[in-house]
Amino acid sequence: MHQEILSERLFEALISGDRPAARVVASQARQAIGGPLELITELFWPTHQQIEKLYRADQLTRFSHHMAVRLLRQLIDQNAALLSFDYARAKHVLAFCGPAENEELGAQMAVDVLEASGFSVRFGGAGVAADEIMARVNEDKPDVLLMFCSAASDLPEIRGLIDTLREIGAAAKTQIAVGGGVFNRADGLAEEIGADLWATTPMEMAEMLIHEPERRAEMEQRTVGRSRRKAKAA
Repeated sequence: MHQEILSERLFEALISGDRPAARVVASQARQAIGGPLELITELFWPTHQQIEKLYRADQLTRFSHHMAVRLLRQLIDQNAALLSFDYARAKHVLAFCGPAENEELGAQMAVDVLEASGFSVRFGGAGVAADEIMARVNEDKPDVLLMFCSAASDLPEIRGLIDTLREIGAAAKTQIAVGGGVFNRADGLAEEIGADLWATTPMEMAEMLIHEPERRAEMEQRTVGRSRRKAKAA
């Protein structure tokens, strides 16, 4: 069955709260699209994005939005049980998100994709105070602190957290990554608030973290090369 048809059918089932129909579409998609990871990246994530876009444009009622988010979360939870996790990369990610349930849903998909890509992830979800996040970062010293949000109202707290972490030098080797709708809608925003990495989709975030060591090595090599050329010229 064509992916676009499946996506349309899932969307209609979600916003109408038709739970049996949503489960049937998810089952058909597993056969048509592929494994549980592909189901997230090719069906659940695009459908989630469509729901959020329409809701922000006042083209979905709050009731339809709430039904869709809760039903999609159930499908994602069931799908997560089918994912394979091997944690081969030995890279620790500490993840948090904004307070809205749709933000936690998006972050949950990102966490599932990262785990399935070999990362070890601890997911704090929403509602964790900034001082607790800082304390955990300082204690765990994760390779990556991932903050996921879709609302502009989350930005002041994220910016303040990043600024404080930089000022006090907590876990200096920890990279700060951000993702979510608000960063997709405002080009350059992630860089402006001081994030090291940002991505528009969970799969893009996973790919970025996988290849980040290579990118860092290349940048360091370029820096050394420039220094040598300057020294030679002098």
